[in-house]
Parts: sequence; structure tokens; C-alpha cells
Amino acid sequence: MYTKEEIVKSVPQTGFVGQPKGLFTLFFTEFWERFSYYGMRAILLFYMYYAVKDGGLGLDRTQANIIMSIYGSLIYMSGIIGGWIADRITGTRKAVFYGGILIMIGHILLALPLGVSALYLSMFFIIIGTGLLKPNVSSVVGDLYAPNDARRDSGFSIFYMGINMGGFLAPLLVGLFQKNWGFHAGFSVAAVGMFIGLVVYLMSQKSLGLAGSVAPNPLSGEEKKTTVRNFTIGGLVIVVLGVIAYMTGNANIKNFSVLITILGVTIPTLFIFYMYRSPKTNADEKSRLLAYIPLFICAVMFWAIAEQSSTILATFIDTRTNLNLWGFKIPAAWFQSFNPLFIITMAPLFALLWTKLGNAGPSTPRKFAYSLFFAGASFLIMIAAIVITPEGTLVNPLWVVLSIFLVVLGELLLSPVGLSATTKLAPAAFAGQTMALWFLASAAAQAINAQLVRVYEIVSETMYFGVLGGLSIVIGIIILFISPIISKAMRGIK
Repeated sequence: MYTKEEIVKSVPQTGFVGQPKGLFTLFFTEFWERFSYYGMRAILLFYMYYAVKDGGLGLDRTQANIIMSIYGSLIYMSGIIGGWIADRITGTRKAVFYGGILIMIGHILLALPLGVSALYLSMFFIIIGTGLLKPNVSSVVGDLYAPNDARRDSGFSIFYMGINMGGFLAPLLVGLFQKNWGFHAGFSVAAVGMFIGLVVYLMSQKSLGLAGSVAPNPLSGEEKKTTVRNFTIGGLVIVVLGVIAYMTGNANIKNFSVLITILGVTIPTLFIFYMYRSPKTNADEKSRLLAYIPLFICAVMFWAIAEQSSTILATFIDTRTNLNLWGFKIPAAWFQSFNPLFIITMAPLFALLWTKLGNAGPSTPRKFAYSLFFAGASFLIMIAAIVITPEGTLVNPLWVVLSIFLVVLGELLLSPVGLSATTKLAPAAFAGQTMALWFLASAAAQAINAQLVRVYEIVSETMYFGVLGGLSIVIGIIILFISPIISKAMRGIK
């Protein structure tokens, strides 16, 4: 085991825009990983429900939306497993590399015309690979800096820009390839992106020094035996349940979506209950955990709307929006680039605003409430678009862009604030697990969306957008009303 001081000393502390040289490696690794993921996600839904003659799989549209929601939920859930593997077995560096390989394999499977079986197999590889790579690459970034290094926040900001730059460029390029040469060509671009990321990582990882090179809490000999036994038993139980479900005719997407929804809600509930009841959690920490519950509910509501950009909103863009502009048909996938574009342009303004306001700025609960107002407004705007558009004609795409913009305003009020609040409200003994809990808000939201997409097909669009948008605003009002109580329960945490 190395001390934090030894790890930091092993890292070249300059070499990338005034930051540790290793940040270059991690910046471009994450850039290409997000490029591959968001590029694939931009066209995956369309690939599933487009007719075979159009290069798709010809799945039912509702089924395709359910699969996308399950996929998104499992992506976030897998981070728990990936973090555990890095902490106890491989170390974060190896976890990132192995994760990248699995992600690339998943994209290669999608790039080949192998049908539905390849789709599910690719999802398995990408889910496990993302779970290994996504949480651990951020941990390595943290290892580059001493705890009191003033460059830490700016380093993470640069790293965050890499995420959004990859997310912005990928749908444009992948969407263009898909439009001109088909879905498999688009998926090939995503596979190449991850391959480039791995090459960059391998060629420049010396600049990381000792960061992430060893597991911080490795399994003992006895723990290894127990872990192997538990994983074996768990695997066998899953196989047996799968066989029973198949033999009884219950092995279908709808039933699996119900299971994921139950897990998405149950797992974070058990997390909070376990931490609250633990003797390692003192009275102040228990109070802060109670304060965290309404914030977590806010996050679930927000992401339930925001994450529909790759399901319901993507379907609306593809089927109900006028994509012909000056004789050119805009690829529906391109709309996925607006979210990261708006984040890149607006995030510095929000950072400047909070710095200028200082202690006079709104409290964390109020920021969360405001984020729900913007999320709700983004869906209410869609009602206006539908009502104003003459029947039988397609909706002006600017309405959709405005909806995406409102969601981004909400995201900038909730996402970075939520990360910061999570680190401050976490019980000392469960700091890492509480951070995992924050990401489970997105998993829970998409697990719930797996049921909501079924509702979309049986009610009117105005009712669907109106009920969810209105619910978001109502919850925001409640949080705004009880924000003094939440702030008091945070016990001095701002």
C-alpha cells in the first residue's frame, strides 16, 4: 500500500495546462469513452424499432423504449460492482482498462449485423464495462492531487469538459454515419472511439505515476474464499431463476422491467436504511441522512424527466418533429448533442453566479426545488408545441431545443450541487457508499421510466407530458416550502 503523499509525488505535477500531466491521459480516456457511449445511445433506440428494411431490428416501439430504460438503469447500477472490484481486487487503473476493453467489444458486436442476440450481448458487455470504467476513472483523477491542492476543483472542471465534449461531438458524427451508411456504420464509429481511448490510455499511463495502481482495500485470503463462494451461489441462483422464468413463460422484457424497477427503488432505500441504523453513524449524521432523503427524491424526479431524452423525447423527435431544413433532413441523433452543448456554454456562467452570490445564494434544497421547476417546464413546453402545431403537421424543432435547454438549466442547478451536497452530508464511515447512492438516483429514475414508457403509448401526449411536468413542479413547490426544515436537519452543512 502507498500513502497519499507517495502517490502524489509519483505523478508529474505539470504538463497539461498547469495541471498534473496524468490529467491529459484521463481527460482523453473519458472523452473517448463518453464519445463511444453517447454516440451509440444516440441511434440505439432507432436501431431497435426501425423496420428491418430500414436497417433496424423491427422491434415494437414500446419494447424498444423499455429496453433503453432498463439499459440506462443497469448502467448506473453497475457502478456499485465496478467500484467494489477496483477497491478490493484490481485497483482503479486496471479496472478502467478492463472496462474500456469490454465497452469496445460491446460496440463491435453492435457494428456487426448479428441481430437481436448481438444487441443483448453487447448491452451486457457495455453495462459491465461502464461499471468498471466510469466511477473509477474519476477516482484516479482525485489521486493526482494532494488533498489541499488548490488545482483540484479546476482539474475536475477540465475533466468534466472532456465528458461533455465527447457527448457533444459523438451524436453529430455517429448520426451522420448512420444517415449515410446505416446503423452498423454508426456503431462502428463508437467502437473506433473507444479503441482510440484505450490506445491513448496505454500510451500515456506512465504519467499517472502510482495513482490507482493498487487496490486500496484488497481482499484477504479468507475474504477471497468467501467472495468466490458468494458469487458462485449468487450466479447459480440467477441461472436457476432464469430457467424457471423461461420454462413458465415469464422470461420477457416487460417482466424483467418490473424486476429492474423494483430493484431500482429498493436498493437505494436499503442503502439509506442501513447507513441510518449503523452504530457507525452518529446523531448529526443521522439527521443529515434524513435531510438527504427529500433531496434524493428530487433527483429521482428530475432524472426521470431528463433521461427521457434518449427514449420518449427521442421517439418524439424521430416521429413527430419536422427534421427537414433547407432541403436537408437533420439526423434525429443530432438532437442528443444539444444537452452537452448547453452544459459546456452555461456551466461557467453558473459557476460565476454562485461565486458572485456567495453565502447570499439559494440553499441546496432551494436549488433542487428550482431544478424541478425547470424540468417540469421542459415537459409543459412540449404541450404548447403539440397544441400550437396544426393537426397533421410536424412540430417545429425549436420547441424541442427549448425543452432540452430548460432541462439543462435544471441539471446545472441539481447535478453539480448534488455531488457536492452528497460529499458533505455523507456519514464519515460511508462516504464512498453515499456517493454510489447519488448515482443510484439516476438508476432509480430510469427503472421507473421503464414503466412510464408503457404509459406513453396508451395516453395522449398532452396528458403524458402534462402529468409528469406538473408532478415535477408540485414536488418542487413542496421542497421549496419545507426547505428551512431540510436545511436545519443538515446540521450546519450549507
